[in-house]
Order: sequence, then structure tokens, then C-alpha cells
Amino acid sequence: MPKIKVPNFSNCERFVITDFGAKGDKETTSKAIKMAIEKANKQGCGVVVIPNGEWLTKKIHLKSNVNLHLEDSAKLIFSEDPEDYLPEVFTTWEGMECYNYSPLIYALECQNIAITGKGKLHAKMDVWKTWFSRPEAHLNSLKRLYNLASFDKPVKERQMVNDTSHFRPQFIQFNRSENILLEGVTIVNSPFWTIHPYLSKNVVIRDVKVKAHGHNNDGVDPEMSQNVLIENCIFDQGDDAIAIKSGRNQDAWRLNTPSKNIVMRNCVMKNGHQLVAIGSELSGGVKNILISDCEVISGASMFHLVYIKTNERRGGFVSNIHVNNIKSGSIKKGI
Repeated sequence: MPKIKVPNFSNCERFVITDFGAKGDKETTSKAIKMAIEKANKQGCGVVVIPNGEWLTKKIHLKSNVNLHLEDSAKLIFSEDPEDYLPEVFTTWEGMECYNYSPLIYALECQNIAITGKGKLHAKMDVWKTWFSRPEAHLNSLKRLYNLASFDKPVKERQMVNDTSHFRPQFIQFNRSENILLEGVTIVNSPFWTIHPYLSKNVVIRDVKVKAHGHNNDGVDPEMSQNVLIENCIFDQGDDAIAIKSGRNQDAWRLNTPSKNIVMRNCVMKNGHQLVAIGSELSGGVKNILISDCEVISGASMFHLVYIKTNERRGGFVSNIHVNNIKSGSIKKGI
């Protein structure tokens, strides 16, 4: 595994969002964060500071060479209104590329980006939780996307924002980005997968606490991503703590990028389905995974420590999976 390049913002100018007009409501806060990110990016390096207090916001789109930093008592609260995550963006749903609601925090083709600090990222769930169910209309939209992907239709044609899809956005998605640091923050709730590095390289996720007990609330989903370190984190999940993925069927075969060189160490899991899942979207292949020195606390509700899952249509491969020095209480199924 090559050395991971971690961005360094120690000599960068700080841009406090109150200097850009943030007052706590979602309109002024969203506008101020956007302006501060743009200024930091234009200067070639900058730290956008969320000061102590509660700040309601809409979506946040990161740019290269920007660190979003939350002070110790800062709480960044994300609106539950789906309209606040439009226009739609180039993203994914369960291993298939499409245009959907923006992730709450989104980075596309960025380099040298970070989210740091001891503050909280909090998703309001009033609307998203009503989308957890998968009624017939949602499943029909999922079939439509599946068919579009199966016949290699251009991603621009896969528009999934409508009244029936209810494809919930990820909380944080790093899409086709490099040199990423996520450190120190606490993340509470998530509409869908919590942290999603997608087709990204050089990712460090360190000292992060995640508590998300909704539907499909995995902790970290590295997908077709490489050189990823996840360490000293605490996961309290409604789904898998770590789910290593590499795309579904034709999209994954087209992109042809395995997930590889992924290390998870010194992490604690309080609840969830699996400590580590590999799949079920793994058509691009998964290799070179090390899980070590992790603990599942006694009394945690869990199915497996390690679960490799797929089906006969997906193709792909799984190799070089190393798991050692794991401490666990009673679990339901094992490995």
C-alpha cells in the first residue's frame, strides 16, 4: 500500500462564516458557507470555519484545497427539505451511476479537501425517514435505473429525482476526488449511506464518531476507492459499520476500478449489522483489505464480524482479506 497523501492546511488563511453573513438560519448560513468555500478555493488554500453554536444549512459543495472546520461546540444542522438538495448532481444509487439529490456534503473531482474539528454534523430526518420504506413506486424507479444501467444508457439520461423514486442522498460523498481527510467530527443521522468515498484515492477517516440508525445507514462505504485508512473511529449504526463496495454489474465493468488497499484499525462498533461487509455491490472487485485491532462492544446487536456477499449476476472478485486481533461479545451469525 503506497503512502497516503494527506492535505495540510496549517498555513492556510481562515474564513469564518459569520464574516460572510451567516446568522444561523439556513438561507444566510448556506450562502455564507458557499461564499467562504469559493474564496478559499480561489486563494489556493483555505479553512472555512463553522464557529460554536447551531447553524442550519442546505447542501454543501466542497472545492479543491478547502478544509471545512467545525469548532468544538459547533453544530451544523442539515435541512430535511429535499428541495434544498437540488438541482440534481452526478452521483450513485446502490452501485449504479445516476443524477439524484445532492449528498448533504458533496465533492466532485476535488483534490486536497478536508472536514475537520470536534463539532457535529447533524441531519434532520423529518422527511427522509418517511422515505425509508420501499413501496411499489420506488421499486419501479429502481427497476428503471437498473435497466438504464444494464443497457449502458448515458448517465445524463438516468434522472432519478421525481415524486416516486425517493432515492435518499448520502450524507457525505467524495466523488472522483483525491487527498481527503475526514477527522474528529461527530456525525448524527443520515438519509442513506453516511460516508461514501466513490472512485476516490488517498482517503483518511480518523477519530470520527458516527451514530445513524435509519435504513441503509452504513458508516463508511469505500466504493471503487483506493488507499483508504479508517482508524480510531466509533460506529453506532443501523446497518454495516464498514461496507466495501465496487459498483454493480455493467457500470462497474465499464469503470473497471477495484476497491483496494483499505485499512480499518483501532475502531469500536457499538451496533450494526456487520463489522465489515464486502459487497453486495462488488462487480469491480475488492482486494488488499486489512481489518485489525477493532472491538465490537459486549451487548452490541450484530450479525457478522465479516460478511462477503454478492449474487451470481454481479461478477467481480474478492482477494487478500486479512482480519486479525478482533475483540467481540456474542454475535448472531459469525463470519
